Amino acid sequence: MERTFQERLAVSLTLTINGKKHKIIAGSMKRFALELWSWGMEGEAEFLLTDAQGRSGNDKDPLLTDFLKSDLVEVLLEIKAVLPETSSQPTYTALKVQGYVTEKSLVEESIATRSGSGMSLHRRYGIRFLDAARLLWRQHYPCSLYTSKTVKDVLEEHKGEKIKLTYDWDAGLGSTHPMIFVGLDPQGGASFYDWVMWYVHGRTGVFTYDHATHGYKFAGAKDASGTPQELKDDNLAGLEVLLPEVIRHDVTVLNATAESPQNQPVTQKQAVAGIRQDVLLCTPISDEVQARVDLETTRLKVRGPELELIWRSFPEKALAPGTLVKLPANDAWGAAGVAKDQVLRVRGMQVSGEVLESQGEEEVYDDPDAEFSFRMSTRLEPKDETYVDLPAWQPPLYPRYVEGFIVSEQGAQKDETWQAYTDSATSLDEYKVKIPLFANQIIPAPFNPNLLPGHFYFPAYKGERVLVGLDFQRAWIKRFLDWRTGARMPQDGQGVQLLVGKTPENGTALKHFYTDDKPVFLMQRTNAKDTQKIQLDEGTLLIQVKEEQS
Repeated sequence: MERTFQERLAVSLTLTINGKKHKIIAGSMKRFALELWSWGMEGEAEFLLTDAQGRSGNDKDPLLTDFLKSDLVEVLLEIKAVLPETSSQPTYTALKVQGYVTEKSLVEESIATRSGSGMSLHRRYGIRFLDAARLLWRQHYPCSLYTSKTVKDVLEEHKGEKIKLTYDWDAGLGSTHPMIFVGLDPQGGASFYDWVMWYVHGRTGVFTYDHATHGYKFAGAKDASGTPQELKDDNLAGLEVLLPEVIRHDVTVLNATAESPQNQPVTQKQAVAGIRQDVLLCTPISDEVQARVDLETTRLKVRGPELELIWRSFPEKALAPGTLVKLPANDAWGAAGVAKDQVLRVRGMQVSGEVLESQGEEEVYDDPDAEFSFRMSTRLEPKDETYVDLPAWQPPLYPRYVEGFIVSEQGAQKDETWQAYTDSATSLDEYKVKIPLFANQIIPAPFNPNLLPGHFYFPAYKGERVLVGLDFQRAWIKRFLDWRTGARMPQDGQGVQLLVGKTPENGTALKHFYTDDKPVFLMQRTNAKDTQKIQLDEGTLLIQVKEEQS
């Protein structure tokens, strides 16, 4: 359902390259197309510039030199109605779209002048552009660790100089976390843009792009403020009602901990019996289970109907995603009662215009407006619709692995002690691990037997080098990477030992090794110069208590 109409529009395109502005007006425009969403935009444009210098005149193309550079190009495209179609004294407002160029093209043609006295060079420029976050964050792959920070802190650090952010989501962004890990791999696919969308979706937040200020907002709910704009019959060509797919499944949240397994159903009335999606957790923290139940309950809400509105002319007051509107009051726009008297929100727009090529010689004019073959449609949703539209994204790949050192504050600095720290919020015991790569920040990890069965109690000791698995907001010890000081035995004797205690000079060792291919077993306690040992070798049992002389 699409309509093409002829429309005279004031269109201007401004390219800013390294601080220098190049303005292209409607007479030079050949084509433009925009797709605008609640979360961003993309567009493309083609325009024609003439260079007759040295051929038949003094006209010089001022854009070419800057266009060929690799500098970042900022785009500002403005579209405004010209003809008074809905009121005798219209007050026109422009649709202003700002983005950054991602692709460029250039075609040159030599054209004979109308008088035939010379040639002029016509350059047809083409650009594709995106909003700042979609262009820049999709090339951004940070690998950063944060402790005692909020997600808002993370966003502020990574927004860069071209991206403007505002916040109204303290529940999702304002909480301080023991650790946050943004571990993105350029070979793994998910960029920082994906990471942001993954986070917003996973916590049922709202991410919107403000087409007026060209900035982004994180919020806990959609903005429903403002006075709705009354749409005019004369601008509209048709309306289509779209009914989104209904969720037909229930959800069951499963918690697989052995001591307190849980099975919590989340139901909704539109589900078909027997059809469900199971979410599997394994956590000792009951609040995490309840948070997931709340999340799945929110996700099961049924979406309301949407409206696709087709236009026959560009409105006097320009629209953009996020604008609240009301359809004309007559029954023709009631849409089977779905939209009658409702306040609606513009969720997306498609706008395109093309100057039809005239027969014969192509001309470039300096007019501020031109006639375009124009298309425009808008996607509308009810003002109270809770469904959040987001771009396609892929989840980040976790875990990533780094090395760290076990932290213990027990004993002297040289003592290889162990320590369990109790989390005040969960009452769970934890290790603390220092991560040298990330400025020696200290993160928590579970204090558990790791790969040993429970009847071995051998906590990791202070300074032990470990491989740490990092997820978004949790870490764990994957494996141990080195031998304790004094633990390694000579290879010739094929020795093995169990070394316990604070240091080799203040501890106990159990050793088994070979002398002349005969097995030897040694148990020795050491405290500075005081030693006690029991040694079993071929034909001998030695029990010795000894104090070394100074």
